[in-house]
Amino acid sequence: MLLVFIKATILFFSVFFVMRVMGKRQLGEMQPVELVITLILAEIALIPMNDPYIPMYYGLVPIITLGTLHLVISFIAKKSMKVRHLLSGKSVIVVDKNGICYDNLKKMNINVNDLLESVRTSGYADFNTIQYAIIETNGKLCVIEKESDPTKPTPALLPITLFVDGAWNDKNLELTGLSQQSIKNIFAEFGFSNPKDILYADIRQDGVIYVSPKKGRYFTDTVSLATEGNW
Repeated sequence: MLLVFIKATILFFSVFFVMRVMGKRQLGEMQPVELVITLILAEIALIPMNDPYIPMYYGLVPIITLGTLHLVISFIAKKSMKVRHLLSGKSVIVVDKNGICYDNLKKMNINVNDLLESVRTSGYADFNTIQYAIIETNGKLCVIEKESDPTKPTPALLPITLFVDGAWNDKNLELTGLSQQSIKNIFAEFGFSNPKDILYADIRQDGVIYVSPKKGRYFTDTVSLATEGNW
């Protein structure tokens, strides 16, 4: 029992030291290489810790090796942009001046609902207020707002989803008092007669509809709401 306690204590401080060397990052801010090393460290530390008959160096050597490997990789990445891009990838624009970037979402295997959640978590409920949204290599979302006119205060509005990548939200349509056909007509007015060409559409309490097609620039329109936007 004493041997297990001593091994666990030594391995704890060894892993702690390596993590400190890797830098002060939260788990969500780690680059892919750092996350992989962290996961492997956790597994390696448990091997000699759980079995008193496994020599201590079975854990210490891999831990030190991984820590050294991280330092070497970090040094090379600082010197070579190609290596950095290979290891960490590149930042990807998911919303630009044309709206939601459908092709980039597909490349990253992200659906619109994932993007909606990330945008709202960042404090932006309305795509119509976003100039650019960029997913960084550590998975964080960076949002750049559109310029606003300080002389015209904007009321706080909460958009609700009407259409996402081929699927209608019938509950929200009922809430607004609008029909699928009325929304399809708006799509058609802007040259999108087939709803399959639309990636995302939502509406605000003031009747403004935001639509982002899979190809082309986003557009907005205004409709009259029978329910007066009571949500």
